[in-house]
Amino acid sequence: QLQLVESGGGLVQPGGSLRLSCAASGFTLDYHAIGWFRQAPGKEREFVAAISSVGVTDYGDSVKGRFTISRDNYKNVLYLQMNSVKPEETAMYYCAAASNIVRVTTAPHYWGQGTQVTVSS
Repeated sequence: QLQLVESGGGLVQPGGSLRLSCAASGFTLDYHAIGWFRQAPGKEREFVAAISSVGVTDYGDSVKGRFTISRDNYKNVLYLQMNSVKPEETAMYYCAAASNIVRVTTAPHYWGQGTQVTVSS
């Protein structure tokens, strides 16, 4: 069974850091583009970051310079390092996978269940 499971969410203070993880099972991430999205209550799902199978990255404008996406193909895990977080970034964060980086930023094939990130003092 193909599955993506996010972890690492929680409460973080404004300006703080958090690292999210996304573990894949049932398939290997090596040949997939993978990414992160987020959705706050009452808002549309927003693209955060993506990384291709060969390491090309793409970021949403609001997170450039603060968030870093990376992958460990050996462990079959995707990461999102979040620095200098802001209260407006409180949301459910989802990882997703697709056959290429264009597809993963628009209509991924696979989705995880999400992990909640709350930025508050």
